[in-house]
Amino acid sequence: MRNTILFDLDGTLLPMDQNTFIKAYFSRLAMRFIPLGYDKDTIIGGVWNGTMAMIANDGTMTNRERFWQTFEKLLGRPLGDFEAQCDDFYTKEFREVQAITKESNVAARVLPILRKKGYTVVLATNPVFPLVAVRTRLSWIGLTPEDFDYVTTYENSHFCKPNPRYFEEVCAVIGKAPEQCYMVGNNTDDDLSAAKLGVEMFMVTDFLEDEKHVDIAGVPQGTLEDLIAWAENLPAVK
Repeated sequence: MRNTILFDLDGTLLPMDQNTFIKAYFSRLAMRFIPLGYDKDTIIGGVWNGTMAMIANDGTMTNRERFWQTFEKLLGRPLGDFEAQCDDFYTKEFREVQAITKESNVAARVLPILRKKGYTVVLATNPVFPLVAVRTRLSWIGLTPEDFDYVTTYENSHFCKPNPRYFEEVCAVIGKAPEQCYMVGNNTDDDLSAAKLGVEMFMVTDFLEDEKHVDIAGVPQGTLEDLIAWAENLPAVK
C-alpha cells in the first residue's frame, strides 16, 4: 500500500512562476555581493553553473560540495566566507523574493489531512538550495522543515531531479520503496521522472512546467486547491 507523499515545493506547494522567481532571486543576490567587490556576471554565472553541476551530479559527493567546487573554480579565488555570506543572505534579503509568489494556505491545510491518515510526508524539493533557503521558502506558506518527516537539501543529497537516482536516494533514506510513494509536483520533466520507478503521480497545474510538451492526459492532476480533495480521498494507511 502507498503510505508516503513526496511533495515538490516551488510551483507546487509554493505557488509561483519559476522564471520570475529566478530573476528576483538573482537580482537580490547580486545586490548583496556587488558592494562587497564581486562582479554581478561572475556571481550569477557562478550560481548558474554551480546549479547545473548539481543537476549533473554523479553521486560521488554531496550537491553542496559539487556546487561550491564549481563555484570556486569560476570565481577564480578562494571562497573565504562566501558560503557563510550566502547563508546570511537567505535569512535576510532573500525574504524579499516572497513578493513574486502567491499566497496560499493549501499546504498548511493538506499536511494535517495526510498526517491524520497516517502518511509519511516528505519535502522532495530539488536539492539545489541549502536548508536555510528551504526554511525561508517554506515560511512563505506557513510551514517549517519540521513539518515534514524528511526534507531534501543540497547538504544531504547526492543527485537532483530529473535523475531517477534522486528518488532512489530519498526512498533509501526514509526506508520506503518507490511503489509505496506518491509524488506531487508541477514539472513534467523533474517530477514525472519519479514515475519511472513506480511512484504514482499527482500533477499540480496552477504553474505547470512542461517545456517538452509531455502528454499528461492520463496522469492524475488538478489545481493546488484540487489537491485538498485528492488528499481527502486517499485511503488511511493501515
